[in-house]
Amino acid sequence: MVLTPSTMLPLGTPLPSFQLEQVWGAQGAVGQGDRGENWSSAALEPAPVLVLFLCAHCPFVKHIEPELSRLERDTSGRIQIVAIASNSTLTHPQDGPEGLREQAERNGWRFPYLFDSSQAVARAFHAACTPDLYLFNSAHQLVYRGQLDASRPGNDQPLDGRSLRAAIEALLNDQVIPEPQQPSIGCNIKWHPEGTAGR
Repeated sequence: MVLTPSTMLPLGTPLPSFQLEQVWGAQGAVGQGDRGENWSSAALEPAPVLVLFLCAHCPFVKHIEPELSRLERDTSGRIQIVAIASNSTLTHPQDGPEGLREQAERNGWRFPYLFDSSQAVARAFHAACTPDLYLFNSAHQLVYRGQLDASRPGNDQPLDGRSLRAAIEALLNDQVIPEPQQPSIGCNIKWHPEGTAGR
């Protein structure tokens, strides 16, 4: 398994606009569209946004799933959460819409889970790994990118989301977000094989 860090997109970068197929999301959750329809970032409110690049098979994502569920519950009504899966299903079919829906349902997630079949959105964010996390302020400018916390599969560090939670609390309380920001580390995004396109 190759460990890949976040690219650490420059702070202040505007939220890229995107429109993707929604494969999961509770009715009434942020955004628009039912499952199978397009979901647009234009539907986001002028409030903080957390964008998560995830997938179904990655052991690093599986490791943090319980904390993502807790984080969604604890920040409900305070931040908007959107998850995006960009892995190529040509090489990893388990990361397609069916696998993503099973993952979201198993974890009780309500936030929109979107499928980036062309991988254009992952490239717009300079996403590199799963998980890769991006927190934007109410003006939709990047204020945090990097790790959820220091926990990794097998390293015995607590899975408590402390790095991201500290950034969220600072943002919501108009305080300075703690530095330095440490990159997330996980499996590399599975890009489409050269010369291919689509899912």
